[in-house]
Amino acid sequence: MEVKELISLAIEVMDYSYSPYSNFKVGACLLTKDGRTFKGANIENSSYGLSMCAERNATFQAYCSGVKKEEIEAICIVAKCNRPVSPCGACRQVLSELLPTDAKIILANTDYQYFETTIEKLLPYYFTKDDME
Repeated sequence: MEVKELISLAIEVMDYSYSPYSNFKVGACLLTKDGRTFKGANIENSSYGLSMCAERNATFQAYCSGVKKEEIEAICIVAKCNRPVSPCGACRQVLSELLPTDAKIILANTDYQYFETTIEKLLPYYFTKDDME
C-alpha cells in the first residue's frame, strides 16, 4: 500500500474523533503485511487520563482482531497541524512493545506532509519486559 493511501485512511477516521476538550482530531491506520488495515481515532474524556489516543486505538483494535506483532508492517498517525504529528510518550511506549522494531511509523499531517521513522528512533532506550527481570 502506498504511503499516501495509508495517510488518506487515517484522515478519514479523524471524523470519528471525540475531542471536545482539545479540538485536536487525530486519526491512525495500522497496516498488516497481508494488507489488512485497522483504524483508530482519539477519544477524549473530561478526565484527561481516561482519554485514548488514535494510534493506541488502531493498535489495540488490530490485536483484538487476532493480529500478531510480527504481522504488522506499519502504522500511520495523522492530525491537522503545521508539521507531521508526533505521538505522545505513552503511545511511544505502547508502540515499542506492540510493533516489531522494523515496522514503519509514518507521521503525517492532513496536507500529506510526512516522514517515516521507527520506534527505536522515536523512543531510544525504551523500557521492555527484559528490564523487569
